[in-house]
Amino acid sequence: MITSSSNADVASGSSPVWVESMGGPLIVVPVSALASWGGCTESGLMAGDAAAPDDYDRACAVDDLAGVIPIDENGAQALVLADEPATSCYLPQHRAFLRWLAADSEAGLCAAADAALADPATVWEECGTWVSDGPAVLMDSAWAGSDLGIEFPDGGMPAEASVALRAGRWRVRATHTKVDEANWVGLVQLLLAES
Repeated sequence: MITSSSNADVASGSSPVWVESMGGPLIVVPVSALASWGGCTESGLMAGDAAAPDDYDRACAVDDLAGVIPIDENGAQALVLADEPATSCYLPQHRAFLRWLAADSEAGLCAAADAALADPATVWEECGTWVSDGPAVLMDSAWAGSDLGIEFPDGGMPAEASVALRAGRWRVRATHTKVDEANWVGLVQLLLAES
């Protein structure tokens, strides 16, 4: 169901798994709640409720660089990588999502991300707290969780990347920063929150 590189692959220099959006925000959904994420509906409304926006529209309503929205009545939450539909990947060694804003190469972008994460002068926006019960999936918010792993009629499948994460309360911070003339990075980082 989930295509991704392992932590060992990323640490050894293998390329991370990049996820593209069809135009809306990307979202991180706990694996345990994937079946509850409904994505985009034709009407833009939840089935059975003519007034409630669908999950995709709720994700689009996040105005900050990142935000947290509820998924279901069981308390599951999704992390929305908002602001723009930038192609993104997960960097497990930093517990951060790297967003491709502008770069000539993946290597340059990854090096710029490392520099921004290490620089104490990087300006971060606080984006709330996300509670997750463990492993998650980075995906386009337009897809329903039940669509992942199902081949399109013309071939291919919805893009997704595994997010290896332990259960916890995570403080979410984000930045869009110009590291040098060629590299603008977006980062959404998860930091273990105090209980």
